[in-house]
Amino acid sequence: MRILITNDDGIFAEGIALLAEWAKTKGEVTVIAPKVEQSGKSHAIDFTRPIEIKMVELMEGVRAYSMDSTPADCIRFAVLGMKERYDLILSGINRGFNLGKDIVYSGTAGAIFEGGRLGIPGIAFSTDPTTLDGAKMHLEKAYSFIMDNHLLDESLLYNVNLPNAHGKIRITKQGGIYFKDEYKYLGDDMWEQTGYIIGDNEGDPELDTDSVREGYVSITPLVSGRTNTVAFEKIKNICK
Repeated sequence: MRILITNDDGIFAEGIALLAEWAKTKGEVTVIAPKVEQSGKSHAIDFTRPIEIKMVELMEGVRAYSMDSTPADCIRFAVLGMKERYDLILSGINRGFNLGKDIVYSGTAGAIFEGGRLGIPGIAFSTDPTTLDGAKMHLEKAYSFIMDNHLLDESLLYNVNLPNAHGKIRITKQGGIYFKDEYKYLGDDMWEQTGYIIGDNEGDPELDTDSVREGYVSITPLVSGRTNTVAFEKIKNICK
């Protein structure tokens, strides 16, 4: 199996090293990741300037490149620039959970959305912001669960959160807002975005937010389409 790995924390982040070292046991691994952190860049791409891309030494047995752009662009370059084909995209392991409605901001998720647009299945992995212990404990279990149950036959894309807890697995859907954003005035017309994690539990074990708070590995099937299919079915005949 040919595996393409990226992240949004940067090419030399600890999480991507953990993911790539583990992925070597599954197949041939190529890493193309941002030169610097790209958190919050979602599915953004950069086509307005030349982009620096160069080979770097990451670890033995892994071909690796640093790209001065976003996670989605890393996927695009691998497929459209290098003209290579991959069987699976792995993104992460992100330091900090990607949950609920905040997934829309995630560069970790944005990478697999771009892969899905190009027809390649993908799994985005995230874990506790303070430690990679949960990822080390539960990565193999979560991956094996997806593969053993043929989940990629049901959905091309999955978002997986690996808490530092017991790590029982739940299939989940997106919950609500997980992170409360605020703006702080710094003076001289300068502002800084800050915020905090919302700790409320909605009491729904099907939600990724609640499940991760309770220590479960959350596996969420994702789609990249933006069509409101319920509304479409109701209004599609208006013009006839």
